[in-house]
Amino acid sequence: MQLIEKLLLDDGASRRGERVVISLLFALLAVAVTALVIYGAYYGGITALILRSLFFSAVAAAGLLYAGLRARPIALKLFCYALVAIALIPGPYLWQTYMDIIMRGAMSTALDRYLFVGLMLVVVMLVRLYVGWALVVLIAAALGYAYFGYLIPGKYGHGGYDLSRLTSTLLLSTEGFYGVPMGVAAEYIFLFALFGALLTKIGTGEVFVDIARGLTGRVQGGPGLSAALSSTLLGSLNGSAVANVVTTGTFTIPLMKRVGYSPTLAGAIEAAASSAGQIMPPVMGAAAFLMAEIIGVPYATIALAALIPALLYVAALMTAVYLEAGRLNLARDSSGGLRFLGETLRKRGYLLLPLICLIALMVMGKSPTQAAVLSIVVGLLISPWQKLTRIGPVDLVEVCKDTLLATLPIVAAVAAAGTVIGVLNLTGMGLMVSGLIVEVGGASLWAVLLLTAVASFVLGMGLPTSAAYLLLAVLVAPALTQLGMQPIAAHMFIFYFGLVSAITPPVALAAYAAASIAGSPANATAVESMRLGFVKLLVPFLFVNMPGLLMLGEPLDIGVAVALSFPAVIGITIAFAGWLSRPLAAVERLLLLAASIAVAWPVPATDFDPLILAIRGAGLVVLVVVLARIYLAHTATKSSQVSPVGALDKTSLRKES
Repeated sequence: MQLIEKLLLDDGASRRGERVVISLLFALLAVAVTALVIYGAYYGGITALILRSLFFSAVAAAGLLYAGLRARPIALKLFCYALVAIALIPGPYLWQTYMDIIMRGAMSTALDRYLFVGLMLVVVMLVRLYVGWALVVLIAAALGYAYFGYLIPGKYGHGGYDLSRLTSTLLLSTEGFYGVPMGVAAEYIFLFALFGALLTKIGTGEVFVDIARGLTGRVQGGPGLSAALSSTLLGSLNGSAVANVVTTGTFTIPLMKRVGYSPTLAGAIEAAASSAGQIMPPVMGAAAFLMAEIIGVPYATIALAALIPALLYVAALMTAVYLEAGRLNLARDSSGGLRFLGETLRKRGYLLLPLICLIALMVMGKSPTQAAVLSIVVGLLISPWQKLTRIGPVDLVEVCKDTLLATLPIVAAVAAAGTVIGVLNLTGMGLMVSGLIVEVGGASLWAVLLLTAVASFVLGMGLPTSAAYLLLAVLVAPALTQLGMQPIAAHMFIFYFGLVSAITPPVALAAYAAASIAGSPANATAVESMRLGFVKLLVPFLFVNMPGLLMLGEPLDIGVAVALSFPAVIGITIAFAGWLSRPLAAVERLLLLAASIAVAWPVPATDFDPLILAIRGAGLVVLVVVLARIYLAHTATKSSQVSPVGALDKTSLRKES
């Protein structure tokens, strides 16, 4: 009975018998999805339409079961359970009729159209329950535009597409529900979420926290630095800002409050740090896998391109946290330090082997999916080494269940985004919007970038990261590449601005989750986290003239971009903090800000024009002079505060002689 208890879902107010039955059915579907994904990832050979439809049928059915269990109105509960039966039909149906669909050129039959309407209901309900109304409205607008487009005059109108054509495109092909977004969810996102869930289960997440404490514990404000570093490390596995907050924040936020951080600042540090997980290789967020598929490059290329910007963000965040600790004169974590780090690595360092294996296999040329499967196997092999990390069959089922729960919102979002993208491609609206953006921007790259940043930010507020990125990749990225940006730089730009909503009001889900743990005002925590994580707003603009930050170009391009960006970002961080061993004067802050902007002047990093070199050189000189002046003044102040014991000793010696 205790084993069944571990698999029970949160029930809302359902009866015991219903909870047990639904939980076991959910666990069965989770195991089935896991088996399907692992088989498809390692062995392949499953046709895209069949794999994606089977995957979505099982995930959607599980999501509706869970929603029905938690629903209180009996009518809503029964409706969810009825939709479960509908959700389970398309996958097996398309599997059985696949050859027939090919033979008739994906022309829809009456049965296909009934199935399309039913599946549309499933998608809308799933999106409403797990994502929100914004995507539901977007789906309705897309379908309305596709069907009633003949009523729109001018170039944005079209002949209209009836139910038969919509069924052929959105259901019977890989252009709609089962398009590239669903393929990425089935082949990459679920698999890497499974990898992260397994490592969390065996204790790798706790190892990350302890490594961070070991590295930062003896430094002033160490718990804040530890939170920043551990949340970044853990986020590199699960790629979810909110999941990061609730995982590491339950430990780091109380520790930060204990050494003197205010609840608002403690929650803001955790939120800003947790959002770093979506941009930090090797796993990153779901949108990174979508980016690799859309651009048509290996995922390892995306991960490598994201490395330096992620390090810029973490360096700026940790600098800001350290400066805040100095301002507040906070204590150190006496239990941390290098000895603690050595003890952690000696006793539990082996739990890092799956992650090391994942990185090594991708560097050796294995596909991300095969590398993930083999790394999962390594995780299973090392788990029995100690009793605390040992997991049994029920624990494995629990890992599958947790993975399915974590990916439900993403799968719902990509199903909706696939619908919208399918309509955009069918009607040609995607290309027209890209042309409109270039037209409004007056063919100016910087004007288009500002429009893109605003659009990305607004969409990121209402949609999950993956859905916002997908829409922007179709609508906006072509405009950026048309104006000369390299594809990876263009897609990384919209990727970053789509992520900012995790810590910026009015949505700020990561900040609000951290505020609930810290017991602080939600909006105040979000504003503070935005201040700490401002680099996410700055770095994307550096991509434009410094593509070397994305590992694009010659070694000289990369080296110069890194050499210029790090001093600039750190200088701006100090200017924003207004503290460096003492409160900074307004003039000093302005000088640091101006000098940092001069160093990162918006021209190509390898532009060696004498005027540009003079501007950047002057910026570096001002940075060095201001920082050196502050440091020397601080050193002199400390020296004057030391008691002149040596002088007293010499005086007494003279008297004795």
